[in-house]
Amino acid sequence: MTAHASRGHRADIVVVTGLSGAGKSTAIKAFEDLGYYCVDNLPPVLLPKFVEVVSEARGEGARIALGVDVRGKEFLPDLSRVLEELREGKSAVHVLFLDAADEALVRRFSETRRRHPIAAREGAKEAIRREREILSPLHEMADEVIETSAFTVHQLRDALVRRFRREGAGGLQVNIISFGYRYGLPGEADMVLDVRFLPNPNFVPALKRHTGLDRGVREYVLRTRPARMFLRRAAELLLFLLPLYRKEGKAYFTLGVGCTGGRHRSVAIAEALGETLGKRDGAAVVLHRDLSRSSLPKRGAG
Repeated sequence: MTAHASRGHRADIVVVTGLSGAGKSTAIKAFEDLGYYCVDNLPPVLLPKFVEVVSEARGEGARIALGVDVRGKEFLPDLSRVLEELREGKSAVHVLFLDAADEALVRRFSETRRRHPIAAREGAKEAIRREREILSPLHEMADEVIETSAFTVHQLRDALVRRFRREGAGGLQVNIISFGYRYGLPGEADMVLDVRFLPNPNFVPALKRHTGLDRGVREYVLRTRPARMFLRRAAELLLFLLPLYRKEGKAYFTLGVGCTGGRHRSVAIAEALGETLGKRDGAAVVLHRDLSRSSLPKRGAG
């Protein structure tokens, strides 16, 4: 059984289960970052209908992560049958079981001051023992068991991202957004480059009506040696940083590139950076927030 859906699968389903405190919440968040549609504690009998709805919305090969644990113990006997039905319906199903030593689980409950979900009057150790008995059928049917005793939250997330990331995907969504300072900074930006020092096409009558998407404007913006050096060094900085962000497990990175009006210089640089990253690191999404603000920018816009 593979964790990656191949072409032709109706859906790519990962059932995330395991002992309380072993990292299921962290795993669900990791799958969300990987683009899975996640639902926690859904009764298994509802899963086929859920897969149908998500597949209709997202198309063939929709990615779904389902959290299953001891809270839904009355529904667990249905799970094996339902998963077999989904496999017969051409969905790829992978059961992931997260386990940990009793000592590690007790320590985590103590540190977080959380109560074990099935603990009554007995302590955490007895609750963990009973939970192991209840979940033993899931442990037996698991395609993969990850022992998390020695993992930090970040290490578990990193392991899951490496394991379940689609082939060819970088695990980091890179966005480059051009903007105009006169309209404010983009709130989603993780880093901002100010390119208002570059030659401004707004003061060139033949270029003023055009944008940084036009070849003439781009050539004008990049015609000087400082402009070309800036572009090269900005690209080098990103090519240095992005692999480190991926290693850390960062899911999104947004770079803002700003000039005065967001129509000329920032657009040209954002496009150039996007092309460079596409050739050397992987595709980046390039957006131009303020490009359509005005076809005739006021004096000083750029």
